[in-house]
Amino acid sequence: MDGVFITEVAPATAGVRLAVKDLFDTAGVRTTYGSAIFADHVPEATAPAVERLEAAGYVSVGKTNLHEFAWGITSENEHYGWVPNPAAPGRTPGGSSGGNAAALVLGDADAAIGTDSGGSVRIPAACTGTVGFKPTHGLVPLEGCWPLAPSFDHAGPMARDVATCERMMEVLAPGFAPAAAPDLADLRVGVAWLDGAEPLVRARVEEAAAHFGAAEPTALPFPDRTYPAFSREAADVHRELFAARRADYGENVAFKLEGAIQVTVDRAEQAAAERERYCEQVAALADGFDLLVTPTLEWVAPPAGVGDLAIRDRMIKLTYPFNATGVPALALPAGSAEDGLPASVQLVGRTGDDALVLAAGRALEAALSPR
Repeated sequence: MDGVFITEVAPATAGVRLAVKDLFDTAGVRTTYGSAIFADHVPEATAPAVERLEAAGYVSVGKTNLHEFAWGITSENEHYGWVPNPAAPGRTPGGSSGGNAAALVLGDADAAIGTDSGGSVRIPAACTGTVGFKPTHGLVPLEGCWPLAPSFDHAGPMARDVATCERMMEVLAPGFAPAAAPDLADLRVGVAWLDGAEPLVRARVEEAAAHFGAAEPTALPFPDRTYPAFSREAADVHRELFAARRADYGENVAFKLEGAIQVTVDRAEQAAAERERYCEQVAALADGFDLLVTPTLEWVAPPAGVGDLAIRDRMIKLTYPFNATGVPALALPAGSAEDGLPASVQLVGRTGDDALVLAAGRALEAALSPR
């Protein structure tokens, strides 16, 4: 299907078929970062995250398309085509790791490695009814991966089920060990951000939360006034390249960069201070719970072609906060919602609680599966 792969590799004959977001360097295989500027770029070395997976027997089947330079939530790439949503034709697959999600739905891959700076693993998972995990910041190496906003960037697995993500984490983060699936009745969760969700999305998330022993409404704040810190980091990544090659950027990302470049050091520092306060607020609230439960998105996958800028704020509303804090967050399907499309529930843990988040996600996945 057009728009999914940028570079296809020979089909895997053994091992787990792996899709690699075309933001990760791969030795001898074209790596574009979703940009026309790097259309002929062939790295000499492979990113450590990909190298670890390949060494463990995962076999790359292709480099997947993405939103240009990973800065967007639709994967409507102006240079390499729009990624479709095979789970919901005519709807966005989400972004920026949209090609990964599409490859999983199509059955072209069994697992995928993506990045998440504001929701770029979890949003495509939500839009396509797949699973995406954003580990604790820094747990999975990002060397050899084009940065978006480095202190917000995470690398993480995507798959059709939680167990596959767990197995990938064992390889991606040496020392990570899956936890035994807990009895959900023993876990206390705080439930937040339901008020803005579409009715059936809200209902599915409430049903998911009801599987836990104690689910309490929680007034979780949003990270207001922190985004200039993200924008300044993104501008710093691109400042010289953008000045030299402005005409080769797609209009969507160019528009964002033109705004980001105007963010002053003082404004970015104020936003960074707000971010520190936000992290403290969330940590204090989360301390009373084993996990936080929210929708991943307030709605099901919106129509394709509406444009990233028109829907961006709402699409990252419930995912970006956990890039600001750096804590682990898992998106998994929660059942059918509006228009018969999948809702997605987000499980969030404290820093370093990656194994608990995934184990609880595996148990919840089993509880939600049709019998």
